[in-house]
Amino acid sequence: MEILISKVPENPNPKVKLEQYTIPPEVASRMLYIACYVYRDIVGKRVLDLGCGTGRLAIGAAYLGAAEVVGIDIDREVVKIAKDAANDLEVGESIYWVTGDLYALRGHYDTVIQNPPFGVQRRRADRIFLKRALELGFKVYSLHKSEVHDREVIRSFRGSRDKMVPAKPSRFLETYIRGLGGEIEGVYAMLMRIPRVFHFHRKFRHEFIVNLYVIRRKDASKSLLDSHPTEEIG
Repeated sequence: MEILISKVPENPNPKVKLEQYTIPPEVASRMLYIACYVYRDIVGKRVLDLGCGTGRLAIGAAYLGAAEVVGIDIDREVVKIAKDAANDLEVGESIYWVTGDLYALRGHYDTVIQNPPFGVQRRRADRIFLKRALELGFKVYSLHKSEVHDREVIRSFRGSRDKMVPAKPSRFLETYIRGLGGEIEGVYAMLMRIPRVFHFHRKFRHEFIVNLYVIRRKDASKSLLDSHPTEEIG
């Protein structure tokens, strides 16, 4: 899976205001592994990649056997890259690509997977994504920056490329998610490495801990695979 995802290009023109960081292949593959094999929320499911970027999560979900995948992003350039990559990797027929904001879609999805903005450049951007994800999906897999900044902890993750450990949720996010009608089923910590992307980045490569939140909407009760047909836009 990691090899496949690494074949999907990075965003060649990331925009600061959108906090566009391409999800690393190792993080995307772990995220999809948990969704697919631990919680069984990919195979045969209707999956949405919210803020899909160049489509790494959407393409991975299609490859793993999702019945239908939708990838949406406001940036037309990256949606074109995602669509071309999906076709090159022979999963294009099962993915619908949409150019638009978070509210361009209607309907419901079994599973939402997302690597939202961390809310550093745009305050509360991560919360906007979470809210919309829980409006659209029964299960949500969402990456958020950890509150852990200890160098020793980060160093411990470097020893194993595939290291992923259970973690405690942020109290703020736990309260916020509960207020949205969601329930946290699990939190998994992993190391994320991103290269120097913007002019204000001081380091050649930045390392930090991210937490993958597995969230269930409390009224989730069934698959909606056949309930809402999807229209491709853009």
